[in-house]
Amino acid sequence: MHVGILALILAVAPAPLTGRQTQGVQSQPSSAGTRPVEAAEPAQPAPKPVALSAEQIDSLRETIAKFRDDPEAVKLPADEAIAMGGLTVAAGTEVKGPVAAAGGPIHVFGTVHGDAIAIGADVIVHAGGRVTGNAVSALGRVALDGGIVEGDMKQLAGPIGPVAKAAPVRESPVEATRHAVALSGSWLVILLLIGIGVLVFARSYLDGVTESLEGRFGRAFWAGIATQLALAPALALLIVALAVTVIGLLLIPFAVVAFVLAVAGLITLGFLAVARITGESVAPAASSRYHARGASLRALVIGVTLYMGLWVAASAFAWAPVVEMVLRGIAVAITWVAATAGLGAAILSRGGTRRATETFAAVPAVNDLPWQTPTPVTGVVAARRPTPTSSSRDR
Repeated sequence: MHVGILALILAVAPAPLTGRQTQGVQSQPSSAGTRPVEAAEPAQPAPKPVALSAEQIDSLRETIAKFRDDPEAVKLPADEAIAMGGLTVAAGTEVKGPVAAAGGPIHVFGTVHGDAIAIGADVIVHAGGRVTGNAVSALGRVALDGGIVEGDMKQLAGPIGPVAKAAPVRESPVEATRHAVALSGSWLVILLLIGIGVLVFARSYLDGVTESLEGRFGRAFWAGIATQLALAPALALLIVALAVTVIGLLLIPFAVVAFVLAVAGLITLGFLAVARITGESVAPAASSRYHARGASLRALVIGVTLYMGLWVAASAFAWAPVVEMVLRGIAVAITWVAATAGLGAAILSRGGTRRATETFAAVPAVNDLPWQTPTPVTGVVAARRPTPTSSSRDR
């Protein structure tokens, strides 16, 4: 039975395979591990640029000019390097960017080393395409059709061009006057607080600078001018001296800050001393009714108010620019004289540590050549000078 069935199978002539059966066989991998060869897809034809009229090109050039001034835009190449109607980067090609097109899309099949910018059109990165920079589209879109954009993808919509700056709001004369008076009044309060702090914690230094000013205002003024002229050379010399060593180079910023703070402290201390003397000269009789510390505080408050009051008065005329300018000039001149004299007094008194009039205890006169007994001559005995003690003792 089995032998008959086998003979029947062998007797059937092999028929050719159908098309469906052929596809099934070809899709199966061979035992050697090789894959069947697929039919290559036909290459896509390169898109053609869009034909533009002269009016459209002129309009695009205006848009390009606005795009250059847009803060959100990237840098464009020269106008002659911008492709009107579109641009195509073929597959397998590399182009140095930035590349730009206007009025037509940019199709990227190859590689763009830089930015790809389309104005009034799209940027399309197809499969196998790559943009190493940014892909920017103004009034269009950025599309990835299997490609890669290594940078940012930006789509600018709405009006293109520079951002309109808001017009500065001009203050009314009343508001300007109020702000100026508030500013000068704040400086008045700050100086008063500093003066009170100096009287409480550093009165001896203030007394030293004040004594250096009394009766020698001219000398202190010229010393202040000389100090002002020497500030810049002294700072430069300090920097050069520190720059000699490596550690000195690291200390230069701290030395500059310390130098500026020291100069500001001397100027403030000297100005407070001038204000104190001014206050004492304005109300000398009234100061005698107060304690010494209270009299100093009253004189200091009066002096600071007088000097800073000039600035407050100038600020009160902010609504009249001419009057304000004249008053500010007067305030600047008077304040500069006071600060210069105070700085000179602070330098002469070494920051208030050296008093101008130092009192010494009265030292009795000493006879450097006391009475001496002359050398006796041969045969003559020198007589002894009587003293009160000896005479009293002889009695």
